[in-house]
Amino acid sequence: MDWRGGFSALYELKRVDPVSFNDMGSLDFVSGTIDKTDTGLMESADLQMTENPGECWVRVYLKARQEQSGARVPLFTGLASVPERTLDGVRITYEVECYSVLKPIEDILVARGYYAPAGADAAGLVADLLSVGPAPVVVDGDGPSLEEAIVAEDDQSVLDVVWMILNAIGWRLRIEGNGTIHVCAPSTEPVAIFDTEDNDVVEVSMTDSQDWFSVPNCIRVTSGDRYVEIIDDDPESAVSTVARQATRGGNGQVWMNDSASSIGSNESLGEYAMRILKANQSPARTIKYSRRFLPDVVVTDMVGLHLPGVGIDGRFRITSQTIELGYGCRTSEEVVAV
Repeated sequence: MDWRGGFSALYELKRVDPVSFNDMGSLDFVSGTIDKTDTGLMESADLQMTENPGECWVRVYLKARQEQSGARVPLFTGLASVPERTLDGVRITYEVECYSVLKPIEDILVARGYYAPAGADAAGLVADLLSVGPAPVVVDGDGPSLEEAIVAEDDQSVLDVVWMILNAIGWRLRIEGNGTIHVCAPSTEPVAIFDTEDNDVVEVSMTDSQDWFSVPNCIRVTSGDRYVEIIDDDPESAVSTVARQATRGGNGQVWMNDSASSIGSNESLGEYAMRILKANQSPARTIKYSRRFLPDVVVTDMVGLHLPGVGIDGRFRITSQTIELGYGCRTSEEVVAV
């Protein structure tokens, strides 16, 4: 079916077997929303139900229909918590909060003394750590090796260490609607192009912003017992201490900290600090909009926006999504320029 055209939407809620991770029965629900982001647990869902599901794994499906064609697409798989019950006369509604497939990974403390050595297969380590949960894990491609060793603290969760390793190699997690977790490289090509001149799916109302206020002009990078500090006092720079002193007063300094987690093998600490400061001095352009649902476009993917009528044209990375389980499966999205 043509997802860029209109379609009717119905939804199904299935209970999921925690061992096989297959559907194992139906549940009734009234409405809900699914929220996705590129950090932390990455996904959650709030469902309004007419029955108490208890603590169990659930999966939400979209059943789309368009003229003579149709599709059944999983939107979210997660762990339902014991719900809050709302009483309105004789009507009872259960407000069910559902956590992502990463929740069991967050609930487990990493083994004491966990150590990821330099040179290790980073993506393989991440897959091993994620395997403590019930969701399938897939590594897409050959990942880079760790440049420096990673040592976990005793109070960190397994998920904390997963993010430490991913941040060190610049890779990402991508979660499918059926709960499958992909360990993969950053998206380098748009998975979809939203174009006002070619069957556009984006609604007219949107916001376009750049946050200059928090852009740093000073950085401290620490690696073991070494550290380096870089201060941008270039009078030609719009965000330097000189410029900020003129507009804000004081010494004009805006600091950031970094732990040298992604330092290159032939890069000095000073070179790394300068590179990271410069990278953070380009405030990300953030676009917020709503669009028609597309099944293969998820958080952390790259999309192209060609909206010349409002001065937006480029590549953007999806940082958050909200999917309304209602008419047309409306999707609200936030993206940042790459």
